[in-house]
Amino acid sequence: MQRRRMLSLLFVAFALGFAVARAQTAPQPELPKEKLVIVTHNGKEYVFNIEMAKSPEQQAAGLMFRPSVAPDGGMLFDWGSPRDTKMWMKNTIAPLDMVFINADGTIRSIAENTVPESLVPIDSRGPVRAALELAGGTTARLDIRVGDRVRQRIFGTDA
Repeated sequence: MQRRRMLSLLFVAFALGFAVARAQTAPQPELPKEKLVIVTHNGKEYVFNIEMAKSPEQQAAGLMFRPSVAPDGGMLFDWGSPRDTKMWMKNTIAPLDMVFINADGTIRSIAENTVPESLVPIDSRGPVRAALELAGGTTARLDIRVGDRVRQRIFGTDA
């Protein structure tokens, strides 16, 4: 019963996201921003001022049609609770690094320099609380790795 309900919810979320993405032809307005800090394996701290995508509509639109992402910017997709996540780059014209984050704020996986406009699913490789989209090349430039920590209020840590 719970599995059937979960599949129904996933289908509804996917259908809503597809409908919003299909109808959208311009970037969504800038979303409210919050501070986020990534603490790397060698103790360096990097501060980002990221947009918060909270609603299904905001999450479906994401960074579509944006020509670039600021070096200290990005977008955090808060799922509310851990779940397996798959994202794509449809209508996203700037390359992105996708950082998938566990509920405790540790980085589970990273997809670097995702291909603009690609429909290939990008998998979190397990349940995550959130996904963070950064400008393509950011994780390599700052030596951000799996296991590094993200500080932000949704993980119960202040940035």
